[in-house]
Amino acid sequence: MTIEGVATRVSVGSLVALAGVHVAWGLGSSWPLPDRESLADTVVGQPAVPGAAACFAVAGALGTAALFVSGRPRRRPAVARLGALGVAGVLGVRGAVGLAGRTELLSPGSSSTRFRRLDRLVYSPLCLTLAAGSALSAGGRGR
Repeated sequence: MTIEGVATRVSVGSLVALAGVHVAWGLGSSWPLPDRESLADTVVGQPAVPGAAACFAVAGALGTAALFVSGRPRRRPAVARLGALGVAGVLGVRGAVGLAGRTELLSPGSSSTRFRRLDRLVYSPLCLTLAAGSALSAGGRGR
């Protein structure tokens, strides 16, 4: 298997898993934390978790991203490639802004100490890794 193939599979699997977690949060789960307050502080950096509609919207965006990165729509490879590059761009910006400690520019109010620490250690590097995987998947087809 090529590096592009591995990057595609890992990125798609990760995006689908993240979409699933957002669906669970939209349904009221606090997984993997003990309560919604801890979830809000850890994952959002705010006093409350966003509402169900916001969680489902993010889940939908992540699911759509997974489809583009997987090469869909197959009958429109240019659309799939452009979509995957768009995913790479969005995740790359999110990751870079987070590593710079400026996530509040994209998500106003995301300022708790716990969130900011995890943003630099986990969330932003994950975004950059998924951005790279998405870019590799787009580069591996339609050259």
